[in-house]
Amino acid sequence: MEPVADLTRRLVACDTTSAKSNVPAIELLADRLESSGFRTRVQAWEADGVAKSNLVAAAGPAEPGGLIVCGHTDTVPWERQPGWTRDPLALEIGDDRVYGRGSSDMKSFIAQAVVAGGAIDRSALRRPLILLFTADEEVGCLGAARLAPELARLLGEIPLPTLCWIGEPTSWEVFHAHKSFAAFDVVVHGRGGHSGLPELGLNAIGAATSVLAEIGRYQSELRANPSPAYRDIFPQAPHATLNVGTIAGGAAANMIADECTIRLSTRALPDADPLEPYRELARRLAAIDARDPAAPAYRAEISLGEPLVVPGLLAPRGTELEAALCDRLGTDSVRGALLGADGCRFQSIGVRSLICGPGDFAEAHQPNESISRRAFEQGVHIVRSVVERLCIG
Repeated sequence: MEPVADLTRRLVACDTTSAKSNVPAIELLADRLESSGFRTRVQAWEADGVAKSNLVAAAGPAEPGGLIVCGHTDTVPWERQPGWTRDPLALEIGDDRVYGRGSSDMKSFIAQAVVAGGAIDRSALRRPLILLFTADEEVGCLGAARLAPELARLLGEIPLPTLCWIGEPTSWEVFHAHKSFAAFDVVVHGRGGHSGLPELGLNAIGAATSVLAEIGRYQSELRANPSPAYRDIFPQAPHATLNVGTIAGGAAANMIADECTIRLSTRALPDADPLEPYRELARRLAAIDARDPAAPAYRAEISLGEPLVVPGLLAPRGTELEAALCDRLGTDSVRGALLGADGCRFQSIGVRSLICGPGDFAEAHQPNESISRRAFEQGVHIVRSVVERLCIG
């Protein structure tokens, strides 16, 4: 366990929250892979003045086929997240669990892939092994979106493999699909004033109750009309979903709030237009009569911001990667994931991705994030056996 524990410990110690730079983690991985004989290329850029980078590491011949193994280096924030009783940036190995931010999502898998890649006899590779490590997955798979159109060029003579394994936290379950994602603001515009005379203003927070009620009606209709085609793939929710993430408005208790912003996200089925729920909600909100109960003479204006869109993923069944993963893990269950993954950005270049990793979905983004010690320890063997089957034969 020592090599993977050491590398995971060093990765967890890198604070790669999406708002910060992931460059130290990428440099650590590049150094480790270069010392193992991989050929590495780094794609670097700045986002809002913060340095970001993706890593492409290749081993094996310039032959068709092979495998991409992919992971994201960024994490969700841990500062100001209540419930932490451990140091988020210090890997802690207990009897049953291994703790630290990114332990499940998904620095343990990255370390397992790197250690497994270094242990393989690279001279025996008959097809290429490509390791991809990205930035900014947690904020829209933005690193993968930047990498996808450049990946073939960065690989040079090596033909682009068409199979990709993404080690998101699934407790070693195999997933071939996930829904699309769109996030946007709904802004309710009111009229400010003194709270002593509500009738002279229009409280945007009060008018927002009509918006929330309409969102609830739309949610109920979606839930009541599940898609028969997706009952087995997404058994928990075979339909599009909506989520009210945040609400903000007002300046003081004695002031009429002149604006209220509702942050929403939608998830559409993989083969549907990702913006279909957004457009339907825009139509519905344009038709409602949003008023403040304390000042019913005025109707609020409602506007929708531009959405951030992440595509859905729908990979074909029956690939060599699916067979290798299912055989190694002893399962025949392949369905849809509730999370998103970088593979949705690689579909446009002909890469078919499966999601399967050692972490636990229930632990991702949580305080005291952890992974089971058994999954932590066995991961290198699982990754190595799948890679050897697809890249050596």
